[in-house]
Parts: sequence; C-alpha cells; structure tokens
Amino acid sequence: MVKYSRQREAIKNKLVGRTDHPTAETLYAELKTEMPNLSVATVYRNLNQLEQWGEVNRITVEGATRFDPNTDPHSHFFCRKCGAVIDMPDEDIEIRRIAQAGFGGRIELSTSHFYGVCPKCLDIDS
Repeated sequence: MVKYSRQREAIKNKLVGRTDHPTAETLYAELKTEMPNLSVATVYRNLNQLEQWGEVNRITVEGATRFDPNTDPHSHFFCRKCGAVIDMPDEDIEIRRIAQAGFGGRIELSTSHFYGVCPKCLDIDS
C-alpha cells in the first residue's frame, strides 16, 4: 500500500485535463506559491512514481522531459517553431498491422511522432 502524499496529490491535480505537456520545472513553479516547502526533487520523484504507476507518460523533446497525463494511446505533434507538443488521435492501427506482418514478436503498443509547424505558428507566418 502506498502512503498518501499531499505533494503527489497536488501534482496530479495540476496535471488533470492539461494538454500542454508541462515539464517538472513548470509544475514546480506553479505549485511553489501554494506549497513553499516544495522542492524540484520532490516534483521529479512524484512524477517518476506516477509514471511507474501508469498515471502519466514521459515525453522527451529536444532534451527536455515533459509529462503527459493522457495515458490513452495517442500520437504527438512537435512544433519546430514554438516547441508546442500537441496530442493527436491514435491512427497507428494500419501502421501496427503492417509492422506486425513482418515481425515475429507481438506489438502491443505504438506511437507516432510528427514534426512540423503547428496551426498557430502557421497563422503567425501568414
């Protein structure tokens, strides 16, 4: 049984419904005013625990680690201009089928990463 942690609960609450894939440092900055004794190490430790439990996913983008509360299968789009990470629907079924046909093991999950310019940055350039 896992001991209740007020810090872990606050981190989870900050992540609920978010689609911006925040870093640990972003979460720390947002929680620091509410919890003055909170440390960055505590945020990282709790995010690592949440990842182990399958409650968040870790995404590494250009060396930065970000956290995604959406653990359902989905893909990501990475904007090369503003750095946004955008959730995309999981449309990898056909890709998995093709990959599985030439593979002797069992593929259970796959994700795709797409790179380019997001709609907001395209509007700015127009």
